[in-house]
Amino acid sequence: MELADWRKRIDALNMQLLELLNERARCAQGVAAIKKRKLLPIFDPVREQQVFESVLGSNQGPLSDEAVRRIFEAIILEARRLEESS
Repeated sequence: MELADWRKRIDALNMQLLELLNERARCAQGVAAIKKRKLLPIFDPVREQQVFESVLGSNQGPLSDEAVRRIFEAIILEARRLEESS
C-alpha cells in the first residue's frame, strides 16, 4: 500500500472510533441516569479498575499497556464529565 492508502484507511478508522466513542458516551449517559435515580456516586473506582484490567488483559499491541491505559483514562474522564453534567 502507498501512503495515501494508509491515510485513507486511518481516516476511515477515525470515523469508526468517533462513532464508537459517541455510542459509549450515550451508554455513560444511561448509566448516569440510573446512578442519579439510585443516588449512587458518579465516580466508581472499582468499576474503573475493572475496565483497565479488562482492556489491558486483552491488549495484544502494538500499543503498550501504558499507552492503552492513558487512552482509556482519557475516555473514562470524559465519560465521567458527561455523567456529571447529565
